[in-house]
Amino acid sequence: MSQKMQLQIGMKQQLRMTQQLQQAIRLLQLSRQELVASIQEEMTENPALEELPELCNETYAHIETGEPPAVPGETPDLSMSLRSLDDNIGKTDTIDWDSYLNEYQTHTPMADATCKGYIGEDLPSYEATLTAPPTLVEHLMRQVKLSRLDEQQAKIAVEIIGNINDDGYLVGITLEEIAAHFGVDLDSVVYVQETIEEFDPIGVGARDLRECLLAQAEIRYPDNKLVHDILDAHIPQLERKNYKLIARTLRTTEDRVMRAARVIATLDPRPGSNYTSERPLYITPDVYVERLSDGEYHVVLNDDGLPKLRISPYYSDLIRSHSTNADATSYIRDKMSSARWFLRSLQQRERTIYRVTEAIIQRQHDFFEKGVNYLKPMILKDIADDTGLSESTISRVTTKKYMHTPQGTFELKYFFTSKICRMDAFGGDDLASTAVQEKIRAIVAKEDPKHPLSDQKIAEILKDAEIDIARRTVAKYREAMGILSSSQRKKI
Repeated sequence: MSQKMQLQIGMKQQLRMTQQLQQAIRLLQLSRQELVASIQEEMTENPALEELPELCNETYAHIETGEPPAVPGETPDLSMSLRSLDDNIGKTDTIDWDSYLNEYQTHTPMADATCKGYIGEDLPSYEATLTAPPTLVEHLMRQVKLSRLDEQQAKIAVEIIGNINDDGYLVGITLEEIAAHFGVDLDSVVYVQETIEEFDPIGVGARDLRECLLAQAEIRYPDNKLVHDILDAHIPQLERKNYKLIARTLRTTEDRVMRAARVIATLDPRPGSNYTSERPLYITPDVYVERLSDGEYHVVLNDDGLPKLRISPYYSDLIRSHSTNADATSYIRDKMSSARWFLRSLQQRERTIYRVTEAIIQRQHDFFEKGVNYLKPMILKDIADDTGLSESTISRVTTKKYMHTPQGTFELKYFFTSKICRMDAFGGDDLASTAVQEKIRAIVAKEDPKHPLSDQKIAEILKDAEIDIARRTVAKYREAMGILSSSQRKKI
């Protein structure tokens, strides 16, 4: 059978996403922090898009048309024209901040200049006085320079420190590999590693938890042999709080083992954590739900910290005045069109979040009134049916978006939970899995710390409340909530 190439003409329908639709979808799934970064990037790339002056409270492109915002709220006051507002901006601020920051004077310039060697306007700028806390590597390297290690040992120390993670453990390389790399015997590398373990923080550079805690115990509790013996060979039993087995193995009393366990609890299993550069990320709600005096709930979108944008009047005037050539006019029109689409995408994002939040409130009204125990089972399709949006859109809207409610701050995803059926089909509504987890948390909180409840016992207590779940399901929920097993929850 012969093969040949030929051209054919045909017609077919195909769904293709425009660039504007792709942008709208991308903005919809961004978190609040990512949205701020995306807005700043768009403002940098598009000169036709600019941030509103602080005196303007209008939202996005509505300021140009005078129309009220699409998201429910008060209509902005547009009595002051943009041109008069632009003329007034800058007149209220008579301080030259750039000059102030570059040539500031301290409250005692002569004393500071004398002490630091600066005279008059030669004082350093604010930027030159900024400092950052030392990292773990920097902190250890300073101690290497102050130690009595020779040149070869210092090079080995640098190699070890370079492979210490944020928790303070030596990872990714073995002492044997380091010895082979430098062509020295293993004992020389072990000596350097043990020296680093005595640096501040004590225990840094250890290869595992046992080695880390032992290094700390030898410095802080050098005479407590029982603590050393437990850390040397009985950490697994200590984690399970099996004090009887430890006492029988070490031929001592259970009371002495428990006292040693209290001492071990004062040691730091992550000695490098105090020098980590990671900063905590604080959640800023995307939407607030407020309870009004009549019992209804009001949705308020949080726009604090988000730049308020508009189409630059300067470029609009250029287009109307025809004062530019054809190429420049075409460029400006493209940028203005892109800016309009960006503003519409932001408006669409706000409208969608607002609609989804209202639908969640309607479905989970009992939760907002009474708390987590009254959370109802709900899936993406339920909200999709209520809003007329697709499930994929609901998924994008509820990801990395947070709602502040009278019951606390929750991710929108939190309200979507699976269903747990009650034993009695006529005894009441089905429960959400999150509500069952909260009941498990409450049961554990009320237990006797000296005699904690097993997973099987918790399952039996839930069965008495007509919630029939298996022991392994209780264990799964308990682990998901970060609750330890009964043996690990036992108090000394």
